[in-house]
Amino acid sequence: MHMKRTMTLLAAAVLTAHAAHAQYVTYNHDSPKQNQITVMETGTGAFTPEIYYTLLHNKYKKTAAAKNKLSFRTLAGVNLYNQTDEAEAIDSALVKRAAVEALNVADRQVDLAWLAEGDKVNGQMERFRRNIDRILLCGGTPDERERWEEYYQVYQCAINATKDAYMPNAQRKKEYLRISEDVARQNGTLILYLARKQNATVTEGLLNAEEAQPIDKGSILRDAVERWNESRFAVRGSQTGGGSGGSDGEETVNRN
Repeated sequence: MHMKRTMTLLAAAVLTAHAAHAQYVTYNHDSPKQNQITVMETGTGAFTPEIYYTLLHNKYKKTAAAKNKLSFRTLAGVNLYNQTDEAEAIDSALVKRAAVEALNVADRQVDLAWLAEGDKVNGQMERFRRNIDRILLCGGTPDERERWEEYYQVYQCAINATKDAYMPNAQRKKEYLRISEDVARQNGTLILYLARKQNATVTEGLLNAEEAQPIDKGSILRDAVERWNESRFAVRGSQTGGGSGGSDGEETVNRN
């Protein structure tokens, strides 16, 4: 039992010594390498051995100190410092632009133009609709009504597209006014068409009424006889008053 404990302690000691040896790092100072790194990083110091760099890397030896990393880091820092004002100016410009765009988005999302011009546009469309409904009553054909109905749908589509468009209210108002003017123009053309159709229908009705009226030939003859008798009695009365003429009441003609 005592022997086993001794062996265990010896094994632990060996493992501890091996672990300590594994973690130990030797340091071998390399002066030429340190000098090269110092020149590359800060530009100070000298390359060693000098004869090696003079013979094999003379060009690099002459320019290495001037091209050190510290100078580039310093120059980069200066340039970044100089860009601070420019970056702040850009940031201010972006903030102002964002404010302007926020106003633009708000202007495009709320349709204030329709609140101002919607009644005018709706009034023109309602008048146009009423006149379209009069086409058949004035003697128009279904094809003609369909043609004007398609015009109405075109304008309705333009109104809906303008409502859904992403545009400022000033431009949206111009579009609504253009639509209203175009609808009024087409409505005037439709009114002229309806008037022509109405006049044609009335004229045709009058002509049909005259053709359907029967001709009373007996009445015409009676009117002619009455007018002839009136003329005859007038001639007889003038002859009797003048003291000339026969007693039989017959008309006489004076011949020279």
